[in-house]
Formats: sequence, C-alpha cells, structure tokens
Amino acid sequence: MQHQELSERINKLETSATLAMAAKARELRAEGKKIIGLSLGEPDFNTPDFIKEAAIQAINDNYNSYTPVDGYVELKEAIIEKFERDNKLTYKPSQIVVSTGAKQSLANVAMVMLNPGDEVILPCPYWVSYRDIVKIAEGTPVEVKTSIENDFKMTPQQLEEAITPQTKMLWFSSPCNPSGSLYSTEELRALADVLQKHPQIIVVSDEIYEHINFAGGHASMAQFEDMYDRTVTVNGVSKAFAMTGWRIGYIGAPEYIARACNKIQGQITSGANCIAQRATITALKAPVSKIQYMIDKFKERRTLILDLLNEVEGFKCNEPEGAFYVFPNVSALFGKTFKGNKIENATDLSMYLLEEAQVATVTGEAFGNPDCIRISYAASEDDIKNAIAQIKEALA
Repeated sequence: MQHQELSERINKLETSATLAMAAKARELRAEGKKIIGLSLGEPDFNTPDFIKEAAIQAINDNYNSYTPVDGYVELKEAIIEKFERDNKLTYKPSQIVVSTGAKQSLANVAMVMLNPGDEVILPCPYWVSYRDIVKIAEGTPVEVKTSIENDFKMTPQQLEEAITPQTKMLWFSSPCNPSGSLYSTEELRALADVLQKHPQIIVVSDEIYEHINFAGGHASMAQFEDMYDRTVTVNGVSKAFAMTGWRIGYIGAPEYIARACNKIQGQITSGANCIAQRATITALKAPVSKIQYMIDKFKERRTLILDLLNEVEGFKCNEPEGAFYVFPNVSALFGKTFKGNKIENATDLSMYLLEEAQVATVTGEAFGNPDCIRISYAASEDDIKNAIAQIKEALA
C-alpha cells in the first residue's frame, strides 16, 4: 500500500523478490509447514574456521573503533593482491573502496554516476536489485532480453541495438545471478569491441560469484587495456567464502569514481564493520584452494539438480557454468491448471510450488525474465532430492 506522505522514490520502489519469498517461506514455517528453501542466494556452509579465528583475534586485539570510510589500508592491500593474483588487474589503494556488502558498492556507483534519464543497459535476466538501484538513482533501466538457447547471454548485436545517446552504463554479472551463465574472454572482447564505438559508456562488472565457476578460468571486462579506465569491478566475500552476513563488498574502479564512492559513503554509512574487515583480510590472502571443497560440492549438486529437473515435465534447463542457481524456462506450463490453480506466468508457478509443493523458489519476473524461475542449489542433497520430488508431484 502506498502512502502519499512517503516520497515518490520509495513508493516507486519494488520490494526485493528474493527477500519477499524468504519472508513468505518463514511465515509458512511458523505455521508448522515443512518448507524447503531454494530461494535465497546464500551458501549453506559455515564460514571457514580460519576466517572465524581471524575475527576472534581481531576482537581480542581490540579492533572496535571507526574504520576509514573506504576500508583499512591492510584490507585494501589484500584486495589489490587478490585482483593481481586472480584477475591480472592492477589497482592502486585510491581505486579501492570497501563497503557494507557488494549491494552497497553497486548503490554507491549508481548514486555517483547517474543523472535523471541516464540509461543503464541490463541484460536479462539480471540480479533482482540492479533495476531498482538504478531507479533510486533516477536512472532509466533498459532491459535486453536473452534466451535459454543462448545461455542467457547478451550478444554484441543486442548490445549495439540497445545503445542510445542517453546510454551511460552497462551492468551485468558473470557468473550471473540468476542464470549461472559465464561470459568467456572472447565473448567479453566482442562486447568490448561494440563499446569502443561509444566511449561515454561505463561498465559495472559484478564478479561476486567469481570463484564458483565450473568452466575453469574467470574473465573480467577490466582485463582489456581499452576497457580498464571504463570499468568498475565489483566483488565481495559473501558467496565464495560463505560470509553473507559479514557484509563486505568492494570495488576496483577508475580513481575519480572510487573517490566519489568514498565521498557518498562518508555521508551515509561511513566505513564497514571493523571485525568483518579484519576477517576479510585473512579470507582474501588465502589461496582459493582453501575454499575449493565448497566449489566441488556446488558442482556435484549442479549435476544432481539438473538430472532431477530434466525429469520434470514442462521444465527446460540449460547447464549453468557458475554460481549456484538453475534458471529453467517453465513457459510450457503456462495456461495449465493444477489442483484448481491456473498457472498464467512464472509468478503463479512460484507461488503454487510454495503452497502446494512446499518448495520456495523465485519468479523469473523479478530478474526481468517472466518465462523462468530461479532455483538455488545451495542446499543439502537431501533437500534438493526432496524438493524436486515434491515439485514433480505437484505438477503431476
């Protein structure tokens, strides 16, 4: 319900669909229903012990004061090392800003870059909050539809067609939430070639799922010399290190953008949590081999869930190369009626599966693709098996 006393800004804003679905699932659990949650983008692992120990050490070392707005110097150095080691990207400390989660990193960039009417190209499906973050900053989201046949990736031709004189930015994630798609070096280069004709466009490359990658080899837009000064690389420790609640994200960016993000953050939240920052230094300095066990487990679960979903009539899946989601096209079920419930779109299906199969998923509509639903396989094998069996039964 909208209240006229509230600002237009908040009245225009959508509620995050993933968080709304999680809240609805919690409600049903409180009523005594056994809901299997496959809606949240959250690893079901505990934060690794070596990171927890670093946090405990920081508490004992009396880290309790305000932190520098853009992050501890030692953390910025660890981020610089990480970018160099994993991405062959060279940044200076003045190009790094640490924030309270990658979501704040994205919001900072939108607020410092966008003026009313500036267009931001979003290949669909996009992460649920991109569109609304752009809208809060008074930008105009421009959605570019992709298809499951093309693994939900935008082609150079589609990018070219979406660009107008108002285009200010391109935002995308690779590996992608919600599709798990991964842009290869060649595919990014082809997009960069289009962008060379439009030097005013800044790219936001969201790489939060970087390490949850089953194809081997992660590519960054900023790795191309002719794109480095036009790319903001966003990352964080939530996904690969199972540190969602620690809330640490960061950017590597052209210096003028980083300085502007530092300025706006100084007026809104100031520096991120001191203990979480100390723990993140340890996380980022560790070799990726220390978290490999989680990545291997996600890969096993991907195989399991795809095998099971391929037996569900009306679900069409591709094989995602990263993250921990499948994004099946379910449009074959639209127009059908199950147990008196007519399914017109992905939102109807998502709600039906929650109430009838007792499985929480997220409608693809929230990600700019109304033909699909997002299913997270960051859950135990038993939960995955039971969930897909219950979905199959509800659609029998």
